[in-house]
Amino acid sequence: MSEYARLNAREPVDLRRFRDSLGLFASGITVIAGYDGEPLGFTCQSFYSVSVDPPLVSFSVMATSSSYPRIRETGKFSVNVLSKRQQAISNRFARKGSEKWAGVAWTTAATQSPVIDGALMWLDCEIRAEHAAGDHTIVIGEVLATGLNDGKDAEPLLYYRGSYRHLSKPDGSAA
Repeated sequence: MSEYARLNAREPVDLRRFRDSLGLFASGITVIAGYDGEPLGFTCQSFYSVSVDPPLVSFSVMATSSSYPRIRETGKFSVNVLSKRQQAISNRFARKGSEKWAGVAWTTAATQSPVIDGALMWLDCEIRAEHAAGDHTIVIGEVLATGLNDGKDAEPLLYYRGSYRHLSKPDGSAA
């Protein structure tokens, strides 16, 4: 078999290997939040920018999410990019249940979407489109406002190979 034929052979993808492979892509951690009579939210690492003009972002959410349908109804959401000091918040919002916001300090953006205190940065958005994609929904939002944590010690909470990570300098010392 030629190298071309070998590389283009269609075999079923091993889903565990696929998941492990994607775990090698380091990502930031966000909490997607909304307000529907009470604050709603979930941890999301599938977040990215789509366009600068107009300012668009996207995230993917499990089709089985119980929080997102309520956020969808409002047509608005915030993206809270978590700092390295907010690992407990990430863990809390990754669980199901209504106690996610207990003890979490937050304010509201112009759309009334929650902005978590201490987040590295936040975006206030309106939903522009949704696309079904396998076991997820891809959501595209237009950014209406932004906020930054300009503290010199502000660093992102990262996720890599199934665990939280922090930045380091090229020489390996703490950033």
